[in-house]
Amino acid sequence: MKNLHHRSLSRRTFTGLAASAALSLLPSASLVRAQDATELSLALDWYPNANHAGLFLAQQRGWFADAGLAVDPYTPSDPTTVLQTVGAGRDDFGISYQTDVLLARAQGVPVVSVAALVQHPLVTVMSLTEAGIASPADLTGKTVGYPGIPSQAAFLETMMEGDGASIADVSLVNIGFNLLPALISGQVDAVLGGFWSHETILAEREGLAIDVMRVEKWGVPDYYELVLVCSEQTIVDRPETVSTLLSVLQRGYLEAIANPEEVLAALTGAYPELDQEVEREGIALLSTVWLDDPPIFGHQDPARWESFGAWMKSRRLIPEDLDIAFAFETDLLPATLATPVSKR
Repeated sequence: MKNLHHRSLSRRTFTGLAASAALSLLPSASLVRAQDATELSLALDWYPNANHAGLFLAQQRGWFADAGLAVDPYTPSDPTTVLQTVGAGRDDFGISYQTDVLLARAQGVPVVSVAALVQHPLVTVMSLTEAGIASPADLTGKTVGYPGIPSQAAFLETMMEGDGASIADVSLVNIGFNLLPALISGQVDAVLGGFWSHETILAEREGLAIDVMRVEKWGVPDYYELVLVCSEQTIVDRPETVSTLLSVLQRGYLEAIANPEEVLAALTGAYPELDQEVEREGIALLSTVWLDDPPIFGHQDPARWESFGAWMKSRRLIPEDLDIAFAFETDLLPATLATPVSKR
């Protein structure tokens, strides 16, 4: 592990006893927990949404506090900087993507994935049903809009090749993240990069009939969409803190799977501006990939990391000599039952 300066943890200071007589009393158990809580910042990958439901449920239930943690999840002004702030120790944890972790490590950013939050890809190629695009080869001669992310262009290249076509026959246009407006307006024939757990819901709410091609169904190796990351130095210095945080997240997401309405209430209670119906549908879809076949929530398979890393190398996204094994850590994830919490 590289020797990286990291932010030392601070302690939250509380002043709750105003009367001098109260100073002679023993503090309550909850106050002791609050005083001793380890403060942790957790940078989100995007604005709060269904993907973060288990995190906010755990926070709302007080499970982090019970474990001695004061977790502060927040959305950075620029979510693309999450891996840099975590790697530099300015944030303790962050939510990012398996692809981006490998890209960051190729640039010397010392971040490590410690848990997979979403077990399969969410990225799709989406088109209006009326366009008749049923396979990647049907994109030949079409215009495809995408957010300008190089790895997503490589997704499309792989999908086209696997279907006997070539990306050279597609007009690939950088439209930023204005995916649905570009599709609805007819600016593009299809869009690459939308999540089947979010953009599809928004499209259907607009009354649109859409077709979706999931990238892993068309040749892209299966990978973990969202992962929880920390720095190499955090793993070296504070492994117990990492494991404690992961155990609470496990509890939060298992409870979210078992009780979707309760997790929806926790999420929209914290962020009332969210569209409750969109997030309800998102939670229903995501609960199938928060926990799929793995033995525990957060599980990471080394073979999947190696396979996806080999694909990224083959597409010249990362250098051949990048050691994929240093990009993830599996030993800190608590071994818990995969069965969701029973409904009360």
